Amino acid sequence: MKFSGNEIRDLAAAGTILSLAFAVLLSGGLQGIANFNSGIFLVFIIAFLTTGTGFILHELMHKYTAQRYGLRAEFKAFYPMLWLALGLSFFGFIFAAPGAVFIYGIMTREKNGKISVAGPITNIALALIFLLVFLLSGDSGSFAGIMAKYGLYINSLLAAFNMIPAMPLDGAKVIAWSKSIYFITLAIAVGLFIVSFII
Repeated sequence: MKFSGNEIRDLAAAGTILSLAFAVLLSGGLQGIANFNSGIFLVFIIAFLTTGTGFILHELMHKYTAQRYGLRAEFKAFYPMLWLALGLSFFGFIFAAPGAVFIYGIMTREKNGKISVAGPITNIALALIFLLVFLLSGDSGSFAGIMAKYGLYINSLLAAFNMIPAMPLDGAKVIAWSKSIYFITLAIAVGLFIVSFII
């Protein structure tokens, strides 16, 4: 893949700020930060390995698929929304629209659908990997067990949320291309999300 300097900066910033926002949220928001302890660094590592990587790889797969079609694709961070997500995390919730891959060139419905579904499929693959790690960890209270369960939860949520059939989310473009692929992808994402509450 080809990257511009601004794109690398935006990917790194979006992944870091989003991970920090989820770390603050998982630490208990403003009250948790006020009672700062060494454990918050561990929470940030978990958030980065699950949320940060899930988001970055989701966007990179959009970019990779677009470039495979010979299209120009570049990720751009939405900095006001990133700072809003971080600010809201201190109050116990997050609304995040950290950025998107902008694609330039001649686009067909099929190309658009395949480029769009690449992101949620990446999150589904990550969710399955985290589920396997959880099953192999043998201890749900260990670092690996906690990280794997949260990784399963957040990546299945990212996949399911992005499959909502409303613009500008991926689901709207996927369902316009192939209803069967849309519903299969959505069913797997929702199924994994349910599993994250059961295990």
